[in-house]
Amino acid sequence: MRISYNWIKQFIKTDLKSEEIADILTDLGLEVEGVDAFESLKGGLQGVVVGHVLTCKKHPDADKLKITTVDLGDGNAPVQIVCGAPNVAKGQKVPVATIGTKLFDKEGNAFEIKKGKIRGQESHGMICAEDELGLGESHDGIMILDAALEPGTPAAKVFDIETDEVFEIGLTPNRADAMSHMGVARDLRAGLLQRGTSFEFITPSASNFNVDKRTLKIDVTVADSKLVPRYCGVTISGITVKPSPSWLQNKLKAIGLTPKNNVVDVTNYVLHELGQPLHAFDAAHIEGNKINVSTVAAGTKFVTLDDVERTLHEEDVMICDANGPLCIAGVFGGKTSGVSETTTAIFLESAYFNPVSVRKTAKRHGLNTDASFRFERGIDPNITEYALKRAALLIQEVAGGEITSDLIDVYPKKIDDFSVFINYQKVNSIIGEEIKPETIKKIIASLDIKISSISDTGLGLIIPAYRVDVTREIDVIEEILRVYGYNNIQIPGKLNATVANAARTEEFNIQNHTASQLCALGFNEMMANSLTTPDYVALSEQLEAAHNVVMLNPLSNDLSAMRQSLLFSALEAVAFNCNRRRTDLKFFEFGKSYHNTTEGYLEEKHLTLTLSGNKNNESWLKAQEKSDFFLLKGYVMAVISRLGLDQKVTSLPFTNDVFSEGIALAIGKEVIVEFGVVKKLIIKHFDIKQEVLYADFNWGKMQKYISNTIKYTDIPKYPEVRRDFALLVDENVQFKQIYTLAKQTEKSFLKEVNLFDVYQGANLPEGKKSYAVSFILQDDSKTLTDTQIDKIMSKLQGNFESQLGASLR
Repeated sequence: MRISYNWIKQFIKTDLKSEEIADILTDLGLEVEGVDAFESLKGGLQGVVVGHVLTCKKHPDADKLKITTVDLGDGNAPVQIVCGAPNVAKGQKVPVATIGTKLFDKEGNAFEIKKGKIRGQESHGMICAEDELGLGESHDGIMILDAALEPGTPAAKVFDIETDEVFEIGLTPNRADAMSHMGVARDLRAGLLQRGTSFEFITPSASNFNVDKRTLKIDVTVADSKLVPRYCGVTISGITVKPSPSWLQNKLKAIGLTPKNNVVDVTNYVLHELGQPLHAFDAAHIEGNKINVSTVAAGTKFVTLDDVERTLHEEDVMICDANGPLCIAGVFGGKTSGVSETTTAIFLESAYFNPVSVRKTAKRHGLNTDASFRFERGIDPNITEYALKRAALLIQEVAGGEITSDLIDVYPKKIDDFSVFINYQKVNSIIGEEIKPETIKKIIASLDIKISSISDTGLGLIIPAYRVDVTREIDVIEEILRVYGYNNIQIPGKLNATVANAARTEEFNIQNHTASQLCALGFNEMMANSLTTPDYVALSEQLEAAHNVVMLNPLSNDLSAMRQSLLFSALEAVAFNCNRRRTDLKFFEFGKSYHNTTEGYLEEKHLTLTLSGNKNNESWLKAQEKSDFFLLKGYVMAVISRLGLDQKVTSLPFTNDVFSEGIALAIGKEVIVEFGVVKKLIIKHFDIKQEVLYADFNWGKMQKYISNTIKYTDIPKYPEVRRDFALLVDENVQFKQIYTLAKQTEKSFLKEVNLFDVYQGANLPEGKKSYAVSFILQDDSKTLTDTQIDKIMSKLQGNFESQLGASLR
């Protein structure tokens, strides 16, 4: 939220530096994220002054140039300036850009005025036309100023160039009371008072409001006062719609708004000044001179100001006339009923709409306007009439016209203030420091909270209705603390803390051990939002839109469904890091997937691994290598081995369509992990330009296979023996077949089977390859004899030859 310092000064007459104000606001909980300079004209005409042309004569070497001497009013001798304007003449008062001045073109590019020579004559500045200063489009000649102006007068003063400092405030959702300049100024006054500086709080006057005549009456009916607790309106006739005066345009531009016309600008001005949204209807387009505030039938079509046809919901509150809807109440205006250049009379609306109703309507239609932003958080119901009068007077000031109806105020049940009792002892206990009762009373009063009763133990308070976030004793204590100042609370020398000792489940311990293992392997843990966009299911045929768990009231479409797969969260993280030039990535995540099935909602826990980029850092010792499938496989097997499942898993036919290549590992027929290279089509959707490898463990299914029993054996007393085979096999034979057959052939003494070389190429028959395989043999009770070893190796050789068609090279 952008807040103008000049605007704040209309409520509090302070000359403190913006840095001090920013610090005070931040201490009060209105965090100032930055302070920007604003100039109604870029450059602010700095260095441009009023000059008096003393002499003007023709340039000796150029027909269209003139040589002038100009008094700049700086006490120095007049300067010579060469000018090409046809209308420059002796005695004129003109704007002069002095040496060093920076002027800006239409694109915002700066150019500096420098001392130079034009056709052999020195020129010490530039006499400016209005387009050169950014004050207009004309370049027919220089600007001629009022003859009464004194030389040396800054041009910024002559042309009312406004400069300002604008605070960018990170407003928290609970601070509905601070969604305006008046609200921020009110908080600032409380902060200054706590620091010992008292300022009068000046609010705009609406005392001059009066009805000029009663010639345009608009009848108002409200169908449901729960949806519309208060509705005010008045008509103004005889207005002229035109551009706003510069002061009003500058105020809006300073906070980032684009001026539209004088009537619309006033409604925006009052919204940001007081926090009360307003809407102006063209009275000529209100059929039957009647306003009916109600809901309409579901499916009703309505075209809003942005020229979008919207389908209305039966709970959307609409502002209607005799023919139908004119405006979505508290959210967005209609295309046909707004103010235009031909408007001469308006119906000006000021209302308090139910926050929940406005929030639901805005979310349904995907709209987020300045009005809905305030209505859905809760505005002050007691300034509805005041804001309407303030706006009406401003419209009369900038657009003319007369008030032509009585002010209508439909307010059947007044919204009451809140009653709260605070206990002094509770205040001190929560804050952790004793605050004197007089200080508490002073802070309470500075926040416009009324004291209804006083006792030895505490205070009875009346909280204004606009403080929707202060309804309990603890809320009041928080208000006292933020104004008193968090920085003023002394930090005790002793820190008391309660250490939770909740029981840890076995699954938690296993997860924690696995996470520690992955961290030791160089992975970083990520935690992603379970809410995501439902559109991701289109990236995989194995995911179905019908299985999405959809939110009833989503914050946005991007967060409207629970994720069916953790893959897309991982790809979002990869894209986020790659966009910030962090391309060597190793992530793991423990998370859940969610599915809406015919049997009900299904929730599954997963462990995912994500690799991308290089496997090692850049170094003179070793060239960088890309992370590849075999690296991922190694990490997957490391996790499986750590959980004691490496002897139980087997591979299954691979069918996951998110991978271009990969493996599925199962225990029995139950798949526990799938991993591989993510398809390029999918990573392209996330604008990722490097290969991504991904593994998905079904953590829930794995738990039933993990044994908690730790097995150990003594270090063997007798030596192991190694024998190697160079096996010539068919190309379609896999090492897994050799491994399995070897283990089946010799179950007692064969401890390990390893593949240490693969060769395909010259000197081998066509369709053949060579596997170099090692076999580790060992007897735990005695030393193996050569006879035993030869017998085992012969048996292995025979089975390889008969069952796999292998032969020794």
